[in-house]
Amino acid sequence: MKQDRFITGLDIGSGKTRLAVAQLEEKENGQKKVNIIGLAEVHTEGFTKGNVTNVEDLVSTISLALEKAEMMVGVPLENVCVGIAGNHIVSQIAKGVVAISKANNEIDEDDIDRAVESVKSVAVPPNYENLHVIPTTFNVDNQTGIKDPIGMTGVRLEAEVQVINGLTTRINNFKRSVDRTGLEIDSLVFSVLATSEAVLNKKQKELGVLVLDIGHTVTKGAIYEDGQVIHAFNIPIGSSHITSDLAIGLRSSIEIAEEVKKKEGNLNLKAIRRSEQVKLSNYEKCDPDSQHEKTKSSFSRLYVNEIIEARVDEIFSYVVKELKKAGRFGKLPAGAVLTGGGSKLPYLVEYAKEKLHLPASLGYPTGFLTSVDKISDLGYAPVCGLVLWSSEDGDGPKGKLFKFKFKSPKIGGKLKKWVKMLTP
Repeated sequence: MKQDRFITGLDIGSGKTRLAVAQLEEKENGQKKVNIIGLAEVHTEGFTKGNVTNVEDLVSTISLALEKAEMMVGVPLENVCVGIAGNHIVSQIAKGVVAISKANNEIDEDDIDRAVESVKSVAVPPNYENLHVIPTTFNVDNQTGIKDPIGMTGVRLEAEVQVINGLTTRINNFKRSVDRTGLEIDSLVFSVLATSEAVLNKKQKELGVLVLDIGHTVTKGAIYEDGQVIHAFNIPIGSSHITSDLAIGLRSSIEIAEEVKKKEGNLNLKAIRRSEQVKLSNYEKCDPDSQHEKTKSSFSRLYVNEIIEARVDEIFSYVVKELKKAGRFGKLPAGAVLTGGGSKLPYLVEYAKEKLHLPASLGYPTGFLTSVDKISDLGYAPVCGLVLWSSEDGDGPKGKLFKFKFKSPKIGGKLKKWVKMLTP
């Protein structure tokens, strides 16, 4: 089997690194479906909060995931679509204006490209570079709010563009870590945009929707309207912060706090009786090597969930600020779609409805052909979205979404891997 028959997505998170391998299969009706045939998951080392902290450890992490995936599919993998996140990634609206080039003043694709290109030169802060340049609307002379101006006539074309930039040094460290494993990056994608491909449908994007990916150390969000992303953001808080708060509040190890969060967490505080107790001794097996002495063997379950709620409330207060910044607080008909490993907390959907003044639901990866059970897990939405992104099945790549690709010279398979691994 040839490698070019495979589509590969790589999601590097602070907690877990996941690599998915898929194929495009054509159905009887002529439609193509993405069939995920392999999924590797390893614990992440050398990477936290969207930043590389140890290149060697991160290279080892990616290499281990790659080795597991290659064993599943039986061939070397060379190309990959990679998700990136972190508080260094910023989103802004910019505008570019050009004169219509044709003598008959008819607008064509070249005019649109020039309008978008004019934004790139002015919308990048020092030491930053473009990740995505996404046209949202166009204005032709005095007519505004045009989605597709091709074929229209006018003198002046203005493009309103969503620009997503990242800090160059951090992007380079990230790309270098992937490159040293022998993988070639086809696309580097702000991960929440890829996640949206897996959990949202076209109708939701048209009506107006927020997708919120609650990760290990970072929460990512994107707001869609009229089929395009109109605002994207990072919040430097994730599910691991809840665990850390519990470890401090319960005076326990991180391992025990994580298990308490998973099994005792519930944001519906009104349903919890004050008499209910959480016995930490029931969770000691989760961390048998811990020498941490506890001054108290049990805590009120209400107290435990008050700790959880305090941190969740902080996350959602930032989300509210981002919605207000975009002018969409309480104004998205398709509501909020919650995904990522941190969205598994019981009653989180109801909590989100109250805090965001929006309908809310959980976003599971959908639309795949697969026998891999884990795909239905909320934590796998980003890697599933990356597979869709690099296929012809996702909305993003097929639309007017300008993505930047990173290519290296074609050197033949195994030789290329060895060259990259030996490069200092």
